[in-house]
Amino acid sequence: MNIITLSLGQLQTNCYLVICPQTRRTIIIDPADDANFISEKILRERLKPMAIVATHGHFDHVLAAQELQLAFNIPFFIHQNDQKILFKMNQSASWWLKREIIESPPKINKFLKENETIKFGQEKLKVMETPGHTPGSICLYNQEKKVLFSGDTVFKNGVGRNAEKSLEKIKQKFAGFQIYPGHGEDFTLIA
Repeated sequence: MNIITLSLGQLQTNCYLVICPQTRRTIIIDPADDANFISEKILRERLKPMAIVATHGHFDHVLAAQELQLAFNIPFFIHQNDQKILFKMNQSASWWLKREIIESPPKINKFLKENETIKFGQEKLKVMETPGHTPGSICLYNQEKKVLFSGDTVFKNGVGRNAEKSLEKIKQKFAGFQIYPGHGEDFTLIA
């Protein structure tokens, strides 16, 4: 499994391109705020995007989703409990970024659930529900590769807002894993 990290937008949100090295099939996790940059990277690396996955519905994690969805004709996945947050994306983004936002929310093709597996090429990621930061926050992990994409649930120096309950669950299950958070640098989780 190869991982490309792109830190994008005013809030420096991490967008991850998670790649099957044998097939170049790729999952886009949290497409932040620059669809053109993400698209160029995908084309330059000769990747084959299969789906877009949002760890939660906050605007800084999904602003480029619709444009990428249309450009590559791929589905968008999110947890059902973040549907309302996703649909308020423009309003939230305009308020926080202090500029008009014209992007539309992506079309939701599938609602993700606990223990669901997302396959791409010879790789896979499993869904773990971690409500707290948002009602529909999720993490994505691969047990064999010892990687976890935590969105805004866990950061190198702590937890995301309202995500304290999920921290113990993550510490117990993912000690020694490489954690790829929604903001900041990746790190190895120590229990």
